[in-house]
Amino acid sequence: MTTDFEERTVIVTGAGSGIGRATAVAFAARGARVVVADLNKEGADQTALTITEGGGTALAVVGDLVEQSVVDQVVHAAVRTFGTIDVLVNNAGIMDRMSALGEVSDEEWDRVIRVNLTAPFLLTRAVLPHMLAAGRGVIVNTASEAGFRGSAAGPAYTASKHGVVGLTKSLAVMYRKSGIRANAIAPGGTATGIVVDADPDAHGPATLGPHFVNLGRLAQPEEQAAAILFLASDAASNINGVILPVDDGWAAV
Repeated sequence: MTTDFEERTVIVTGAGSGIGRATAVAFAARGARVVVADLNKEGADQTALTITEGGGTALAVVGDLVEQSVVDQVVHAAVRTFGTIDVLVNNAGIMDRMSALGEVSDEEWDRVIRVNLTAPFLLTRAVLPHMLAAGRGVIVNTASEAGFRGSAAGPAYTASKHGVVGLTKSLAVMYRKSGIRANAIAPGGTATGIVVDADPDAHGPATLGPHFVNLGRLAQPEEQAAAILFLASDAASNINGVILPVDDGWAAV
């Protein structure tokens, strides 16, 4: 165990599985006190247990981060239990059905935008007063290869991840003089449990299919976590407003 993040409190959303779990566990292994936030209680509890059994410190908070009351609960729990919020990782996200725009329902659009874009906005807004008071803080968002192009998902997911890119860059500019950095990773294909409920015969999936020939190697969650930890670390102290592809070169194609 190293101590890169000793005495620092890190909130990781979507930490019950996949990239979020790998990130939470990696932060804890480097000395951080981790708030494990997830909609799924079983997943959140398992991540927290994995951390504590490994000698780390973790607190699980369960709820839907599209709700302001849950956002407030996460922030209050972090401050009440650990005293500070040093790093926020907005990682929780869901896929759309890869529908073409004319096939997207109001329900699909609203849910994807709220989970992928509105929730990071709400949680970032809630932690900013604590970071500003401390004069420092780091925010790392999980964007996507879909934030660079129009051929990696349907319009709801694509718009949400383009939004995350813009949110990240705006944060970087607005708060750089306050000691706060904001960056994002843009994962390519990664071996997680995220579900794509797509009809292969629909116009969207049928059109997108050929574009995945350049997808690149499927990453492991730990590879995405390593990039998140670097961006959150002091080694990246002059890196701000960057959207870092972690995609085996897919963004370069």
